[in-house]
Amino acid sequence: MSTNAMERAKVWLGEHYDETTREEVQHLIDTDLQLLEDAFYKDLEFGTGGMRGIMGVGTNRINRYTLGAATQGLANYLKKQFPDKEKSVAIAYDVRNNSELFARIVADILTGNAIKVHLFESFRPTPELSFTVRHLKCDAGIVLTASHNPPEYNGYKVYWNDGGQIVPPQDNEIIAEVGNVQPHQIQFHGNDRLLNVIGREIDDLFIEASIRNIGFTNKGKEDVKIVFTPIHGTSIAIIPEALKRAGFTNVHIVEEQAVPSGNFPTVQSPNPEEPAALKMAIDLANEIDADIVIGTDPDADRLGIAVRNFHGKMVLLNGNQTNTVLTDYLLEQRQNDGMDGTEFIGSTIVTSDIFYDLAEYYNVECKVGLTGFKWIADMIRKAEGKQKFIGGGEESFGFMVGDFVRDKDSVTSTLLACEIAANAKANDSSFFEELLTIYTKTKFYLEDLMSITKRGKDGAAEIRQMMADFRANPPASFDGSKVIRLDDYQISISKNLVTGEEKTIDIPKSNVLIFYTEDGSKIAARPSGTEPKIKFYFSVKTNLDEISDFEWKEDELQAKIERLKKEFN
Repeated sequence: MSTNAMERAKVWLGEHYDETTREEVQHLIDTDLQLLEDAFYKDLEFGTGGMRGIMGVGTNRINRYTLGAATQGLANYLKKQFPDKEKSVAIAYDVRNNSELFARIVADILTGNAIKVHLFESFRPTPELSFTVRHLKCDAGIVLTASHNPPEYNGYKVYWNDGGQIVPPQDNEIIAEVGNVQPHQIQFHGNDRLLNVIGREIDDLFIEASIRNIGFTNKGKEDVKIVFTPIHGTSIAIIPEALKRAGFTNVHIVEEQAVPSGNFPTVQSPNPEEPAALKMAIDLANEIDADIVIGTDPDADRLGIAVRNFHGKMVLLNGNQTNTVLTDYLLEQRQNDGMDGTEFIGSTIVTSDIFYDLAEYYNVECKVGLTGFKWIADMIRKAEGKQKFIGGGEESFGFMVGDFVRDKDSVTSTLLACEIAANAKANDSSFFEELLTIYTKTKFYLEDLMSITKRGKDGAAEIRQMMADFRANPPASFDGSKVIRLDDYQISISKNLVTGEEKTIDIPKSNVLIFYTEDGSKIAARPSGTEPKIKFYFSVKTNLDEISDFEWKEDELQAKIERLKKEFN
């Protein structure tokens, strides 16, 4: 037990903390020093997805005081940024345990600071919060969510007035304000005269905007059979209605998972990246012979998709595959409508390089940023008035259509995926066949992800050491193929290991290493910004001249990925 953590814990026994909190802290001191250490050894930080952590007492936990300090710091920052105007903030929250309570605490702190708050009447998807910030011309937005994390987690994401999450320098400036907040300075007592409750009227506008941004062909909507599951999350409030208004009539909801619950009772993890989360939906799809399965995470910004392969079997697509089909469809539609050369798509450094190929094929630019949709929103912000954003996504099952929402958006992406499935079926094709057709005009890429979880203070130290070891002794080859380039985003250097030439990487620094091999493989190592994990991303590629070659080529690439994984094990 460190002296520092104990000293920090004893501060929480003071008069500025409520009686329940003081009792819980004293209980930890008396009974569980290991848990006390983890709860107090550091402050929660803003990562790629904001502030996220386990709920409970402590500086390293989500509770009324850590949220209070974050919100008071944000309020202080807004007062400095906009001293002479009426300030407003939109707040949304997901279905998680305590999310509604936390949202009300946050709202009270803001109104207590004379800031008007637009608070949703009940849980809503995260992308709707981004839309609301823009529509109501708010100065900032907040959503209470921990995305797909386990039930004991919650979190807090801050958005700026363009609807995108905060990025440098604002994030660091806000963090500095938060760091200066003392418990007695938090304005917990709100002013209800400054509280505006919002709901269905915003839902209607959001759904209308989502439909408008797709540009439907109106082909095959009645014939395509859709299975949808919100996995106990917020999308149940919006997606069924959005599908109905868009004209999709053959929609089947997994009723057991349509019940909103922060305990996610039917799944081990409410993450559509994990096959088990979509098992009930796939079982229903097989029962009714559906064409497509769509599942969304608790705050409805990510979506997982399953479609039928050439053998009629439901197969789960990874995030890169889904985004490949969505991006290609948008680009083809925009090309048919006529493009003026200012268009671009967005991606991230650990996402598949197929998006460079698609950009080249359609003669548009592919901008690439760090992991997290706040960086794609930042691209749009910087290109405002000069370039047109078509769409973009990242491998972790997130996609965004157009710029009316500035975060990953499963609502609009679901509509787009169903449009593609309907259109393909009407043309005697399928979503799966559309993917393989794309591979024949680019390259056939296959990706996989390996995550290693290291919890607590010791786990964080282990992850830091792993990254230090990679930098001190970088591998010379992977699967027998020589490493020819190493991109180190922490020092912003891309080094050609054959010629020795070094180039500056012109994006913000981040603790990421990416290795490129002679045979075209790409391997990335990156500690997660929101979970106690280190992630390894594998991407391999080959030519696919004929769709009929797909299966044996896929086996070949999958075997290569398994060999790469073994090297890391």
